[in-house]
Amino acid sequence: MLNPAIGKLINSCENRYKLVNEIAKEARQISSDAEQKGEILIEKPVSIAIDKLVKEV
Repeated sequence: MLNPAIGKLINSCENRYKLVNEIAKEARQISSDAEQKGEILIEKPVSIAIDKLVKEV
């Protein structure tokens, strides 16, 4: 998904700070998993994390 609506993401969290922390945490996990498996990510981990969060909402 390209540029999800911020309002939709904000509603899933208490505030923007918590949203950014959740996305960063997920992005680090995605990056770490890819590194351990030797995978090359075509998309940036942050973009993958945002898409994952949008799908959960």
